[in-house]
Amino acid sequence: MSDLPRTSREIRLTALPERGLPRPENFGLVQVPLPVPGEGEALVRNRLFHVPAALRTVIGGGLADTPFPALFPGDTLFGAAVGEVVSAPAGSGLTSGELVSHWLGWREYAAVPVAGCTPLGDLLPDPAAHLAQGWTAYGALTRAAELRPGDTVLVTGGAGAVGSLAGQIARLLGAGRLVGSTGSPEKAERMVAELGYDAVLVRGAEPFAEQLAKAAPDGIDVLFDNVGGEQLRAAVAAARPGARFALVGALSGQLAAEGDGTAAPVEIDSFQLILKRIAVRGYSGLDHPDVLEEWNSRFGGWLRSGEISFPQVRIQGIERAPQALHEVFGGRHLGTVVVEL
Repeated sequence: MSDLPRTSREIRLTALPERGLPRPENFGLVQVPLPVPGEGEALVRNRLFHVPAALRTVIGGGLADTPFPALFPGDTLFGAAVGEVVSAPAGSGLTSGELVSHWLGWREYAAVPVAGCTPLGDLLPDPAAHLAQGWTAYGALTRAAELRPGDTVLVTGGAGAVGSLAGQIARLLGAGRLVGSTGSPEKAERMVAELGYDAVLVRGAEPFAEQLAKAAPDGIDVLFDNVGGEQLRAAVAAARPGARFALVGALSGQLAAEGDGTAAPVEIDSFQLILKRIAVRGYSGLDHPDVLEEWNSRFGGWLRSGEISFPQVRIQGIERAPQALHEVFGGRHLGTVVVEL
């Protein structure tokens, strides 16, 4: 322990945006004393942490009935991280040098409750893969949408951390036709070339419903929805009888230029829901604790066999994390954005 630094750096919210989405200047890199673990805590040196668009919802607002607290000026950001155990209480089962996942990212060192540390072992070939959001996609497709072989599947927001895996998972589960959506022609091309989509719709290129009608002229059986808004409305119109919709995100509201990212209103035709007997289910992984172990087992096998890829963008250095978050809000990258320390 004698070679440890006396201080650690972390990213804090310094000010709420006056309007629109948070920008890099709303965050600060702060130097603090090295955390001192309390009873039942381990000291962890973070190596990687995820930069999620969902942070928009908790910055200055937050939603009721979620496990994540709102962030206000002065608060340190948080999120999924992979780190190396520096020290741990006797009998904790953790050993020095062991890699663990936990939820105190956005800082170089963290005092983490032992119960909140999950040893990584060798289940996945790449430690960063433990930051993948595929467990959400896998759970929603298997539990909420109950995907069946031959289904035509629409994945909205198909280039993000969740969507970039959702399309691949849908294909591995037997999807017959795979349609995605994204915000730029460049990402659309990559989604077809790298992620196995049959067609990708580009937001704003032409009316979304018209694009969907061309890409899936016989309709869709499954919607995996990260976006909401007009894309959800178009999916209702394109649904086949008995379609199953899994709602996992609401980026149309979370990343709206106006508002606080906590609401995503949309008007849909409820007659169509009734006449087509469309099942619409919101999905949260917190309701399905059995999914993570099942997912990690399948994910590890798929990664090793080359049947799936983990699209990721690595940003070097904690000082670049605020800019990375800004780029995630702007939809610049394809896949999971990770800061490497």
